[in-house]
Amino acid sequence: MDIVTADFETFYSQEYSLSKMTTEEYIRDPRFQVIGVSTKVNDEPAVWVTGPKRDILAHLNSLPFDTSMLLAQNTMFDGAILTWLCGIKPRALADTMLMSRAISGTEVGHSLAALSERYGKGKKGFEVLAAKGKRRQDFTPAEMRAYGQYCINDSELTYAIFKEMMARGFPKKELQLIDITLRMFTDPILELDGAHLREHLKVTQLAKRDLIATIGGSPDEPLDSEANKAAKSHLMSNPKFALLLEDLGVTPPLKISPTTGKETYAFAKGDEEFKALLDHEDVTVQALVAARMGVKSTLEETRTQRFIGIASRGALPVPIRYYAAHTGRWGGSDKINLQNLPSRGKNAKQIKKSIVAPTGYTLIDADSAQIEARVLAWLAGQDDVVTAFRNKEDVYILMASRIYNKAPADVTYEERAVGKTVVLGAGYGVGHQKLQLFLKMQAGVEVTTDEAQRIIDIYRSANHKIKALWRAAGDMLAYLQRGDACNFGKKGVLEVDTDEQGILLPSGLYLRYPDLRAEEGDMGYEYSYKVRNGWKYVYGGAVVENVCQAIARCIIGEQMILINKRYRPVLTVHDSVVCCVPDEVVDEARVYIEECMSVTPGWAAGLPVACESDVGKRYGE
Repeated sequence: MDIVTADFETFYSQEYSLSKMTTEEYIRDPRFQVIGVSTKVNDEPAVWVTGPKRDILAHLNSLPFDTSMLLAQNTMFDGAILTWLCGIKPRALADTMLMSRAISGTEVGHSLAALSERYGKGKKGFEVLAAKGKRRQDFTPAEMRAYGQYCINDSELTYAIFKEMMARGFPKKELQLIDITLRMFTDPILELDGAHLREHLKVTQLAKRDLIATIGGSPDEPLDSEANKAAKSHLMSNPKFALLLEDLGVTPPLKISPTTGKETYAFAKGDEEFKALLDHEDVTVQALVAARMGVKSTLEETRTQRFIGIASRGALPVPIRYYAAHTGRWGGSDKINLQNLPSRGKNAKQIKKSIVAPTGYTLIDADSAQIEARVLAWLAGQDDVVTAFRNKEDVYILMASRIYNKAPADVTYEERAVGKTVVLGAGYGVGHQKLQLFLKMQAGVEVTTDEAQRIIDIYRSANHKIKALWRAAGDMLAYLQRGDACNFGKKGVLEVDTDEQGILLPSGLYLRYPDLRAEEGDMGYEYSYKVRNGWKYVYGGAVVENVCQAIARCIIGEQMILINKRYRPVLTVHDSVVCCVPDEVVDEARVYIEECMSVTPGWAAGLPVACESDVGKRYGE
């Protein structure tokens, strides 16, 4: 396949730039203008083309994109321009920045300048400072030549870096996943229901006004009225809110700031003492805390507004970041994180339901059922749990039956929820305090410290091989830190590589623990590895969690490639893959997608995987 490397240079100004807008907002804005583009076909020298839109289009249409792979540094940007504005769809998409994230990890820089230095390919040119605020017609011939040379150099560097990455063995399957991921954005299919979003925004804002009214605001006036702004200030300001609590006889909860090391108010949603006030005996205190939480949070409102804006401009480009996490999992990007759309509570799914299939199409949402719990049991050799999964038994009920000492048939819905939380939450060495929190947040069940410890003991007794895997992972950290050879997990699945400071995964990429260090603590040696903003503590259970997530990601990636042979994935969220298929093939497509998501990779012999799917016109239905 031919490779066409491309780099677009576009108009930007102080007010209008990618630093202040999402990629979608920037490209679809009426102010958008292509200044010029540098293109390079295979090893041929890069060329610079500028001029009116028709000249740039003529040049781009002369290139073999229909049989070629588009290569860029940040292909989400350049690929979107090519597809949305030029109507050109390359055969495949690749991105050196994304490849670098997979190779070097998420904690190092991936700019073109950083990659050029890392791979010894020369220097990236300095930004053409005179370009800010200038449209194409504002450049002098000399300035445009300088701009062109700058852009040509970027294309040459991008291509050289790509060739080096491939020569060093970048996995071809990962290239396919980069292509699938980028197409979700550059060639959008999903649509947004603008009317549904506007109604949801109205409901959200009314609810916020009602909350403000609990402390003297007016539910009959707009949010920006003087009365509501004054009331809102008492909820938003920590000192003012503390006074409101004191007036009700409540001592404001405090914590030590990790930034300053000084005592400060514990008013964040994640602060346990603050959340506990939602269950205060005084309903007035409950209402006040709920108002603070609801008014302080602007995520739902701002995200809905952003979605309304997208709906007014066209289809929904899905910005999913390839290799967003340490474990290789996908993540949200471009300020509309589709990975964490709310699913619980009143009206929680309204944004999800605003995402719709175009006319004549249906959405299929296929989920890899309990994938991490399955991987954990298989990796540890916990054969009884593996067998239960293979026999399609409900492992959550089985765990609940142990916890409550009753027959599986007698386990209640609430008890199963506890079993589920324990299976999914206790598998990585957590203690009773974290389990208490998990049970309250995920199962809605409060237990005493003693009860939480009893449940932990039951889990560990029943899953002794999983417990042994935590110890093996801890030993592996010691070997890795010393630079000694060792094995971990299943042979042929995970290979420890001290030179690469990490574990070689089935994907051909590494789960890295860079600059791993050991410090003597109260319980023996404690390990931490270098991250962007300092050091991150790691222990055996955390390694097992990382590994299970990474293996699950490898499996889902391979399944996604299989699905893509017939139906394009348009969204991936955690362990699910969403496809948009013609109405007339829904049943056939659903069978095929479920079959793909039930395939065990050759390297994972004995691992039982399964799939659950839903079908609907709206996402979240």
